[in-house]
Amino acid sequence: MTNPSLLILPGDGIGPEVMTEVRKIIDWFGAKRGITFDVSEDLVGGCAYDKHGTPLHDDTMAKAQEVDAVLLGAVGGPKYDNLDFSVKPERGLLRLRKEMDLFSNLRPAQCFDALADFSSLKKDVVAGLDIMIVRELTSGVYFGEPRGIFEEGNERVGINTQRYTESEIDRVARSAFDLAMKRGKKLCSMEKANVMESGILWREVVTEVGKDYPEVELSHMYADAGAMQLTRWPKQFDVIVTDNLFGDLLSDLAAMLTGSLGMLPSASLGAPMDNGRPKALYEPVHGSAPDIAGQGKANPCACILSFAMALRYSFDMGEEATRVEQAVNKVLGDGVRTADLLNEEGITPATTAEMGDAVIAALDASL
Repeated sequence: MTNPSLLILPGDGIGPEVMTEVRKIIDWFGAKRGITFDVSEDLVGGCAYDKHGTPLHDDTMAKAQEVDAVLLGAVGGPKYDNLDFSVKPERGLLRLRKEMDLFSNLRPAQCFDALADFSSLKKDVVAGLDIMIVRELTSGVYFGEPRGIFEEGNERVGINTQRYTESEIDRVARSAFDLAMKRGKKLCSMEKANVMESGILWREVVTEVGKDYPEVELSHMYADAGAMQLTRWPKQFDVIVTDNLFGDLLSDLAAMLTGSLGMLPSASLGAPMDNGRPKALYEPVHGSAPDIAGQGKANPCACILSFAMALRYSFDMGEEATRVEQAVNKVLGDGVRTADLLNEEGITPATTAEMGDAVIAALDASL
């Protein structure tokens, strides 16, 4: 039986630091649980541009297509701000998503009990929050044609096209319904059917797909109203499905309900491979944070929890995923905090490595 394969792309900024802590977790599974992975590592983003003149080399793209899962750290930084748009670090990530056809982006927004006071909302509004936003990731306004900046008369005009086919909506809707069946059997679809034809089609297709999932309670909401309701009473939602643009906005909004981007993982899933598992890329929600890179201040939990998502969705190791999640929860409950999780003065924050070591200690305690 072959080991599950994992391609690690640490990327830029704090990416390599947080990924080092994930490597500790992977090594722990081999040493303490007898679970080993075939791990390879490569470049993406600015570091890939520095070496190859492109944010994602073709050889790296080929590796990503062959492995069971890809785990990415972060990309970008001010060093690359003046590069041509076509070779900016973020284009490497977008290429991975597009060519792997990772159409379903899972963005959990979970408020850990120990961090309920860190949210900008009242504690009773966010305590126990556990929602999942499913964002369509490979179509919509970010990829539609025509696009670009053109001359029109005596001025320039910027054009982006919102475009969805029935099949593109159908497949991400089914992904969301399948997820809802494993959770609270409650799904809210968000669009702008009141002003956008693509929103009308979105609502019609999701409604039709819903007929195949009679156990799931389906509701519809305009995306702007959804944003308001997420800040008013987020616990009314369980699973939310929406398009690429609105998903980008709403998932970041939901992320801040939990208090820190340093705690939030994500998964991007595609069609099943020959082994029945979906093509998949996992990454923390946070960016490359170049202002603190190399200083040991980064919170590795989002990247660690992204690996936990890989255990659950790519490797069918739900029990082990829960073990990692519970270890992170224990560490937080014990009061271990990186700098982004401190709201009091006079307390020395844990370093990136110390937070990772604390998670390892919690994993040891779980045996």
